[in-house]
Amino acid sequence: MNAHRFFILILLLQLLFFVDNSKGQTLPAPVNISSGWQLQDVSKATQPGEVISSTSFKPEGWFKATVPGTVLTSLVNNKVYPEPLYGENNRPDKIPESLNKTNYWYRTELTIPQNYADKKISLNFDGINYAADVWINGKEAGKIKGAFTRGIFDISPLVKPGKVAAIAVLISPQPNPGNPHEHTIKLGMGPNGGITAIDGPTFLSSIGWDWIPAIRDRNSGIWQKVFLSATDAVQIKDPLVTSDVSLPGLKTADVTIQTTVENITNAPCKGILTGYFGDIPFQKAVELAAHSSQLLSFDAKSFPQLHINHPRLWWPNGYGTQNLYKVRLSFKLNGKTSDAKDFLFGIRKITYTVPDAENLTLSVNGVRVFCKGGNWGMDEAMKRIPRSRLEAQIRMHQMANYTMIRNWVGQSTNEDFYELCDKYGIMLWDEFFQPNPGDGPNPTDIGLYIANVREKILRYRNHPSIAVWCARNEGYPPKNIDSALRKLMAELEPVRLYQPSSTAGRGVNSGGPYFWQKPSDYYTFGEAFKTEIGSMSIPTLESIHGMMPQKDWEVINDDWAEHDFANGAQRGMDYRKMLDARYGKVANLADFVRKGQLANYEAFRAMYEGRNAKLFSPSTGAITWMSNPAQPSFVWQLYHHDLEPNASLFAARKACEPIHIQLNEKEGNIQVINNLGTTLTKAHAHLTIYNSNGTIAYKANFNVTAQPSKATDLGMVKWPASLTDVHFIKLELNSADGKLISDNFYWRALPEHADSLAALNNLPRVRLHIEVKREDKGDNCFLKVTLHNPSSQLALMTHLQLRRQQSNERVLPVYYSDNYMSFIPNETKTITIEVAKADLKGEAPLILADGWNIDVIPGTFNGVNVALNKEAQVNYWPITGLPVL
Repeated sequence: MNAHRFFILILLLQLLFFVDNSKGQTLPAPVNISSGWQLQDVSKATQPGEVISSTSFKPEGWFKATVPGTVLTSLVNNKVYPEPLYGENNRPDKIPESLNKTNYWYRTELTIPQNYADKKISLNFDGINYAADVWINGKEAGKIKGAFTRGIFDISPLVKPGKVAAIAVLISPQPNPGNPHEHTIKLGMGPNGGITAIDGPTFLSSIGWDWIPAIRDRNSGIWQKVFLSATDAVQIKDPLVTSDVSLPGLKTADVTIQTTVENITNAPCKGILTGYFGDIPFQKAVELAAHSSQLLSFDAKSFPQLHINHPRLWWPNGYGTQNLYKVRLSFKLNGKTSDAKDFLFGIRKITYTVPDAENLTLSVNGVRVFCKGGNWGMDEAMKRIPRSRLEAQIRMHQMANYTMIRNWVGQSTNEDFYELCDKYGIMLWDEFFQPNPGDGPNPTDIGLYIANVREKILRYRNHPSIAVWCARNEGYPPKNIDSALRKLMAELEPVRLYQPSSTAGRGVNSGGPYFWQKPSDYYTFGEAFKTEIGSMSIPTLESIHGMMPQKDWEVINDDWAEHDFANGAQRGMDYRKMLDARYGKVANLADFVRKGQLANYEAFRAMYEGRNAKLFSPSTGAITWMSNPAQPSFVWQLYHHDLEPNASLFAARKACEPIHIQLNEKEGNIQVINNLGTTLTKAHAHLTIYNSNGTIAYKANFNVTAQPSKATDLGMVKWPASLTDVHFIKLELNSADGKLISDNFYWRALPEHADSLAALNNLPRVRLHIEVKREDKGDNCFLKVTLHNPSSQLALMTHLQLRRQQSNERVLPVYYSDNYMSFIPNETKTITIEVAKADLKGEAPLILADGWNIDVIPGTFNGVNVALNKEAQVNYWPITGLPVL
């Protein structure tokens, strides 16, 4: 046995001694306080906190409160107000602006667990907005201010284990809620933000932006969880784990762990801090004076076991596995657990520079990573974001082959968000709480602002997904805030980059454009790292039907403007003109959606392929504005608010493949994009050009060697003379052993009318044959769908939609391995559809298909029905012309 293994064995035996002597002495479990809450306006609950928080107080006429949840969420759930995000329900004549000027009481009662006896009992708030006065059993426990800070109160003197306790929380909205602009066709989207930014750490976008209407309560309330916890005399606080990986071999890693231990009693004490990093133990004896704290550190120099051989690394999505180690810290007094903390950590090394460029270039574990991803303005307009919904959203970013989410102005800051980004390999460009200087003033309470930033860093800095901290959106922070942030970084954040602005420095730029562009336009740019660029992004027909009443389906009116379709950065009215000019005059809403999906695919694919074309020379990042919708919307999204993906997601998925073949739609050459850190050798590329009648006009083959982290040029396409007005390009890239690595499919007009694709309307209808095999695994249902084009014609933009067979309702969320697929003559493709069995609600699956020129042969396979989506057909509906009012 070598010395290192012997040392580990001795430590394990020592730790086992402490575990054996602490049997039955584990900490009592935390108690989540999510039920029993009630809510009332202070004008109707006028008693003081001493009274409302007493167990003898009997609320009368109070509403059942949703916790976690905002005031408006509770009132909507009680049917005081209608669902704000449907139709025009959010207009101020239906939901009053007075909500953001009103204080509300939250109240509940619970029994303090008996096993909390003789412990320090804490009442914990993970997040409120904007300020809170917390009362328990007739006594004030403390105050909280700012949406991104915790409230942790020692309530040991105020409660008795085994007895009922009453908790009352007075929530005050932000002091400067502002006067929002109402989104209409006539007035457009108007200015973003406003005076609300002066309040600093809050959901400043709730005043309204060009992607969200004003939320009338400005998201006031107890928006994160509330819970009880218990410890003994010594508490563990603010752990930090960092790692340094050996490059280039990745054979070893040095892990450093530090944490603060605090004695919260009047007496001195001695104990031992023990810990595990995965299965690696470490420990240190500690003496603490009364009411004192110590910062303890464990590094590989002093604790050789933290020098790890062959570490399991955390990689971004597409580059490797997202390995995570469990970290456990425990402080023991006399063999009993005083406090313990468990969390996950990923070993990885991020650098931000490369020798051949001054541009911001992220490398993870020595491999350059192209930061392709999406901006999140807010996870949900009313902060209704249970973990299951959030996981669906982040998983769809993984499906899009994204490597990054930008947490714009920190509006989506909660533990689930970071944990799920860790899980799915999505790096975070994580921001603090200042908008563009033109969208709102600087905060006036600098101490409050910095306190919330400090809390955010301390709470989330152990997550491997966080790659960059950014101070401000589209502008530099004022000098006093910048200086304070730099001081915080030096104190709390030893390894990550601090980027002062999202729009300047190191080749970083924002600024859009945010409207639909033709594909070739996306190839022209100057900046290396683009933090904002977007396009209109039309949802499915069913999603549009679900977000507004039928009276608004066939006319572009103020309901559409409320859902972001109007003049503004997105140029909503120009978009309608573009559809008519590019694809032929829109006949009705179904035709608008059909053409909109084609436009979605063209824009979102080119948005990334344009940057691919100059991979790391100079392009290092492209973040779409926006990938996640805060509300049901017509713009800037991969999927709808109801979680149904549109063509944008699958276009991004195609363009963002780790190894990808593409047509440069500006220059006309074929390129292979190798995002990975290894060379692709002995591969083969195939180009076929089809005329609109399905005949082959041209073929070419290429041998491929694609260097890592580079775009490889295969040469210009030799366009034949005998091309139809609209023609099609099929690209395939195969490995040396013939396996398909990447394929791509384009539609193109002749150069003399390059921006007119109206001839696509002349494509003959193609009837696809679809077969399905069902396999259930655990809680999930997997549908293996094989689609075949038996004709001699081309089938464009085939879209599958999963429903429940008996009710005909859509199943959401659903994960499609591909969608909006195009088929050359006699082509076959197989995709997988994954859904939770519980979401089928006991019904058999139904797969409906639609597309540009698609029909299907109906059938039943293993109990799964396949049919044409009749309502998605243009001729199913009257011809309205979809006028604009």
